[in-house]
Amino acid sequence: MRLDKFLKVSRLRTVANEACDAGRVTVNGSAAKASVKVKPGDIIEIQFGTKSVKVEVLEIKETTKKEEAAGLFKYL
Repeated sequence: MRLDKFLKVSRLRTVANEACDAGRVTVNGSAAKASVKVKPGDIIEIQFGTKSVKVEVLEIKETTKKEEAAGLFKYL
């Protein structure tokens, strides 16, 4: 699944797409564009100014309910 789609489905998207465009997102330690494919086990890190959010992809789903979105990843 594309990184931008995963961020949308998992509800991590709030400002993550802007971060992708600005080069502030890495997948498994490498700079990532929105089109990078992610899979379970991948580590996504998003830089927001001085803060950083790091998550591990647990599951990939094409769609999900808001209540279930948090189950697609875990914070590291």
